Amino acid sequence: MTINIANFDDLLQAARQQAQPQRLLMVFTSAELPDDCTPQQRQDFEAGHGGALVPAMFADKSPDDIQSFAALQQESGQFQSRWDVVFVASLSGTSDMPPSSSDIEQTLERMVESVKLGALDNMIAFDTSGSAIMLE
Repeated sequence: MTINIANFDDLLQAARQQAQPQRLLMVFTSAELPDDCTPQQRQDFEAGHGGALVPAMFADKSPDDIQSFAALQQESGQFQSRWDVVFVASLSGTSDMPPSSSDIEQTLERMVESVKLGALDNMIAFDTSGSAIMLE
């Protein structure tokens, strides 16, 4: 079954419909410009393009604990003043039990490392409006 996820709220709905309990694992990132950037890279960055996405914080939540993207965005603002992209993956439980704390922790650690390395294939990226985005 193919699930079309155009925005974060689509992901919430899909996660709530799964047979096994889900946890949504999130890595919030901020765009930063490296110190050794070129003048062109600085100009592009100031125009809203380029830079490196750096993990700023991470979280895990049950889909039932998030009312909407707007609620998540408001909550995240309490902990991180600014973020540009959030990477999300869903972790499924088994036998009607949610994933274990150690599985969640290990998966979040792998996600943070994957973001640092630019290996983003197993996550969905969302911008600050909650729209799913493709990164180049």
